[in-house]
Amino acid sequence: MTKADLADEIFEKVGLSKKEAQDIIEIIFDTLKQTLKEGESVKVSGFGTFHVRKKSARRGRNPKTGQDLEITPRKVISFRASNKLKLLIEK
Repeated sequence: MTKADLADEIFEKVGLSKKEAQDIIEIIFDTLKQTLKEGESVKVSGFGTFHVRKKSARRGRNPKTGQDLEITPRKVISFRASNKLKLLIEK
């Protein structure tokens, strides 16, 4: 599913124009991105929670060459599904 598909769903179910639906989708995703960029978690009730985690530097290995290398510290986004979403997917 793409953002355009989400906008089409809003258009069909709510009755907003396609342009308004696309604007709403863009606002939602821009807000999510900005909140995550600031290091805060985003919880969507009944869906799940997005977290920003810090990963420290560690030793790694290039799988092609087998050469050892240093993996730099970084931030990653993780998602934890809510129990409602987990139950829905299991059905």
